[in-house]
Amino acid sequence: MKKDKLFSLFYILPIVIVTLFLFVFPLLYSVYISFTNLSLLHFLTYSYVGLRNYLIMFQYGYFLELLKNTLIWTIGSLLTMMTLGFVLALILNQTDLKGRSIFYAILILPWAFPGFISILIWQGLWVDPYGMMNRLILPLLHLPRVNSLTSTTDAWIELILTNDWLSFPYFMTVFYSALQSIPRELYDIADLDGANAFTKFLTITLPSLRRTIAFVFITSFVFTWNNFYPIYVLTGGGPGISTETFIVYAYQEAFSYSNFALAAAWSIISTIFVIVLGIIVIKYTRILDSFT
Repeated sequence: MKKDKLFSLFYILPIVIVTLFLFVFPLLYSVYISFTNLSLLHFLTYSYVGLRNYLIMFQYGYFLELLKNTLIWTIGSLLTMMTLGFVLALILNQTDLKGRSIFYAILILPWAFPGFISILIWQGLWVDPYGMMNRLILPLLHLPRVNSLTSTTDAWIELILTNDWLSFPYFMTVFYSALQSIPRELYDIADLDGANAFTKFLTITLPSLRRTIAFVFITSFVFTWNNFYPIYVLTGGGPGISTETFIVYAYQEAFSYSNFALAAAWSIISTIFVIVLGIIVIKYTRILDSFT
């Protein structure tokens, strides 16, 4: 019997090896080099320096600024992306909507373009005063121009709106698929009871989507927290460091200044924060209760 159990462990051995190689080893190596002075200058002769990199992070005075920026980026993007995706999914789910397939195909187009190329195009659209957003669309809507080079607020508007455009098809598709799985009989029974649209939304639609909302919120929270390339391409973290997040700053420390140890320390701090915030969100929103 013991021999059979031992033999069965060999079936999961490839998964264990892949997990150790792709996830555990990079994490442990990052922790290790965060306690050294590894950089381009000490690439072959680096040594253990203890907590010096972590102390430097607080001495620079950037820590609170980067934490605030990361929270703005994550929460601002997540709330608007989920809301937009959810509203569009509700519209597409209307039974009397004509041309649903055409609308769906148009709305999902942003997902078909490579993200990096889309961001480069949006970078051109936002250029003040010659980009199409500032030259045509915003004046048409009677809205003020956006200039991310001089205004922090404008930079955040540019970043979050661009990120919304890049990501809303994912949320719309997931929510639309979940809406399609709700039995129509529930709405028919509600109609017989005289329930209006708002009551049906609160008593049928939202409870039926709890699992989907929980899954999308948790996974997107982690992804958005660690998503750096829209910020890096559109604003470069500017003006100043007013839109830099932990990940953008860590990337610049590693690949712009070749300070790998300090970049690893910022990455470790960012990872700790996302784990702690994730636990807080799960605990106080009880969002995973829908999986039990």
